[in-house]
Order: sequence, then C-alpha cells, then structure tokens
Amino acid sequence: MDEKGLPEERVLELLEEFRSRDMTYTSGRILGSMCTSSHPLARRVYCDFLESNLGDPGLFRGTRDLESRVIGMLGELLSEPAAAGHIITGGTEANLMAMRAARNMAGADKPEIIVPKSAHFSFRKASDIMGLELREAELDRDYRVDVGSVREMISDNTVAIVGVAGTTELGRIDPIAELSDICIEEGIHLHVDAAFGGFIIPFLRDAGFELPEFDFKLPGVSSITIDPHKMGLAPIPSGCILFRDETYLDAMSIETPYLTEKQQSTIVGTRTGASAAATWAVLRHMGRSGYRELALRVMEVTSRLNEGLRDLGYEPVIEPELNIVAFNHPSMSPEKLASRLEEMGWAVSVSACPPAIRVVVMPHIKAEHIELFLEDLKTLI
Repeated sequence: MDEKGLPEERVLELLEEFRSRDMTYTSGRILGSMCTSSHPLARRVYCDFLESNLGDPGLFRGTRDLESRVIGMLGELLSEPAAAGHIITGGTEANLMAMRAARNMAGADKPEIIVPKSAHFSFRKASDIMGLELREAELDRDYRVDVGSVREMISDNTVAIVGVAGTTELGRIDPIAELSDICIEEGIHLHVDAAFGGFIIPFLRDAGFELPEFDFKLPGVSSITIDPHKMGLAPIPSGCILFRDETYLDAMSIETPYLTEKQQSTIVGTRTGASAAATWAVLRHMGRSGYRELALRVMEVTSRLNEGLRDLGYEPVIEPELNIVAFNHPSMSPEKLASRLEEMGWAVSVSACPPAIRVVVMPHIKAEHIELFLEDLKTLI
C-alpha cells in the first residue's frame, strides 16, 4: 500500500486494465461454465443491498424477510412451500450444509455418505472437513447413478445418500424416485444436488418435457441444493439450500450470544443479504413464464449444437437431457481439441467421466455464437 492514495480516476483506469484481460459472458465464447450473465435488475438490486448482513439479521429485518420469501418461492417451485433454508454462496456451501445436517441428525460413530461417481467435488470437501467416509457409487450405461451399487454400499454408518438432478459433466438426472424409496426404507437422509437442474427442470416439465421427478414431491427427499446464480440469472454468488422442515437447521444450529439472533445454522457467519434481495427481485420479475421461455430457448440452442456436431462428424456422448452437450472429435483427444479451441478464442471444458469436450448452453450463448463455434469446429475435422 502506498503512503499516499491515488485519485479515484486513476484507480478506475488501473482496474480497467485488469478487467480487460477477463473473458466475458456476453462475448458468447465462455462455453464451459454453469454461470452466466446476471439479469440487469438483479445487478442493480445487489448493489443496493451490499451493506446488508444476514449473519446478524436482527439489524436487517427487511432483508431477512426477503430471504424468507425467496425460500418460500423456491420451496414452492420444488414442491414444498414450507421448506426451510438459506440463500448462501453456491452449490458447494449448500452441499456442505446438507451433509452437516445429515451427519448431526444421524449421530453415527463413523459417518459415511454415498454419492454417485458423477457427484460434484464439493462432496469431497464435505468428507474432508467433516470427517465423513466418502463412498462413490457406480454409474449405469447412461451415466446415471446405479441404484444397485448404492444399495450394496449402505451400512449402519450411512448418514446420507446423494442424487444429482443435472450432473455437472453431462446434465444427467439420477433416478431420484428410486433413491427416495431406498432412503425411506432405510431411514437415511436423501440429498438432491440440483444446483444446476433446479432452475430448469421444473420449467421444462411445465412445457411438456418428460423429465423425472426429483424434488420434495418424493417423500424420501430431505434436502435440495439449487443455485439461483446459474439458470436463475441471479448475481454471483447466489446459492440456496432447502430442507424439508426446520428440524434440519436446528440440528446444526449453534449459539451466537453477541448477535441480534442467538442461534445460527449457516456455515459462514457474516453473509451478504444482497444475494437474497437480488434473487427475490429476479424471481418476481421473471415469473414462471419468463423462466419457462428461457428454458425452452436454451434447449433450442442445445438441439442446434447437437445436430450441428453430428453433421460435422463429431460424436456426441449422449442425447442431451438438459442444456449440456458433451462430444468428441473422431480422432483428436478432448484435451488436444480443447487446446485448439482455446487458441481460437473459445473456453470449453473437458469432462472426466467420460472424457469429452463439454459445452453448457447457458443463457448468454445465443444461436449466432453456436454457428460461429460450429464453423471453427469444421476447420478441425
């Protein structure tokens, strides 16, 4: 830090030099991210609520009320209007909270969790932080969790089973209904990681897509992760954890004697209320019809990409279930193809299971971006 500060204009000039090196969602060239440009209204509201702190909610009662209303709207979207939860940083923190609640409620001496091999890396974090034995269930030939493999792994120490609604790599929806039956039978916490799928599956179902049940309508589901900062168009970071009722929050609540509320169940203490306020704003502005139109539009672009890849001679791994397309070059490795595409200005990602180029068709990706992408892919065949 310098002894004497710089003029505000010079600081902004320097910042612009740094920002100019960042990629932007609006360019349409970020193809491997599950995040996207936030709605302009959400950005405005986020800035307006930057000083709010839901870690001490008694000081910010209006913002706390907004968070409660968002939880109610998302709970209703996921078939449980009375759901309890919080707006937090994202899917990782939500999954950590779900595993913490499951562990605390089960009280096992050597707690274990069962997750699909396709599960997000946040469950490895949860395992490390909370001393959970992580057991990875096999996938079936369609890259969904193998229910038989899950059954074989259950023990007296199993405190949670995880199913994914919109896997990170392929956008697959696990057989949550079957996992629900198992968890009811065994008395085990079922957590659904719908960080990605939670803001698109319900709206595609509304539009007539035949997609499986995954939410609180299934009686065995105890908790759900859903990320407003993905398909919900809320600013980063805006995540959400929902539990079927308050007892799960009570199970991980600790005393906070010097704050305005004397119990706290979130992992972090200080947390911005801006995410809750911005999420409330975009939910109220978009409505179900707005999100339904958005879901149909990204699926239309997804279909065009999948069709174009086949026409060029590329090999899609699966028929897309949601707005993720994974594919391979007929002779080039995914890593090599990703490198060549990066040289052309495209940011894709490489999935591990199975190895493939992965494109997430988020709202910032328009049809014209896909046509340019296909043109560049054509030169690599």
